[in-house]
Amino acid sequence: HTMEELKVLFHGSSNKLIGDKLNPSQGDDSDERPENNQFGVYATDRKDLAIVMGILGCKDVVGGSIDEYQEGKLNARIYGKFPKQEYIYVYHLPVETFKQTEIDKHQFVSLVAVKPIKVEKLEVKDFTHLIQKATKEETDYWMKKYGK
Repeated sequence: HTMEELKVLFHGSSNKLIGDKLNPSQGDDSDERPENNQFGVYATDRKDLAIVMGILGCKDVVGGSIDEYQEGKLNARIYGKFPKQEYIYVYHLPVETFKQTEIDKHQFVSLVAVKPIKVEKLEVKDFTHLIQKATKEETDYWMKKYGK
């Protein structure tokens, strides 16, 4: 996609927005990907990815990973259990202030606050099929490496 073709980007969150804008915040996996370190509103052109990010971002999720797409299909894993939280939110964002990040063509960042065009409230259980449960071995390995 060129930015011109994109009409809307998606941002998935476990939280309902307070106020009318998403404010820039620090990217989370800053150590591994320095450019995720900049303050910004992160978004993606893939709604499935936004939904997965929203689910993996729920408070009681120990961790998750999203790997390269295979034939355009999302490859996401969750460590531990699916969240108890029932709903997540997907914000539809106007593209004007976003730039595509160098490292990931599906990731975009806006350095200024963004007002969503619309918000969808989605049931987590309708989308858990997008995420594979990691095996016990994978979970143990992940906990050793990243677990708090």
